[in-house]
Amino acid sequence: MRWLWISLLVVVVDQATKLAADAWLAYHRPVAVAPMFNLTLSYNRGAAFSFLADAGGWQRWFFLALAGVISAVLVAWMRRLSPRQRITGMALALVLGGAVGNLIDRAVYGHVIDFLDVYYERWHWPTFNVADSAITLGVALLFFGALRGEGNEDRGR
Repeated sequence: MRWLWISLLVVVVDQATKLAADAWLAYHRPVAVAPMFNLTLSYNRGAAFSFLADAGGWQRWFFLALAGVISAVLVAWMRRLSPRQRITGMALALVLGGAVGNLIDRAVYGHVIDFLDVYYERWHWPTFNVADSAITLGVALLFFGALRGEGNEDRGR
């Protein structure tokens, strides 16, 4: 469980940046930061890419329950890691922190606060947040660890 500090750090940074975005940005009014990058406040009632955003409200409870189950599974998985599984531990901690960050939003506001807007010309990637970034990085690290065979050393390889 030595990786939980990363999860806590992700949750704190995620929630602080979401509160700042919600306080300082006008809804759907982009603020240019750099070429191809804006800060744009948006609320997502669905999942990734606004999946089920218009489902009528039940999706909030579904995604809350799903995030809770996933978080419990991740904590159980982290408890079973050997000290040598550093990449996997860091990856799971990032995914857990991101899941909890978005879970807090759904529980408190009924939606997830997004504000990072990456674009090219007129094409915009769906707006996202720090929690989403942590989840994406964590999943990428899980794949990287799997490619390195990190989980195999405890199986007598």
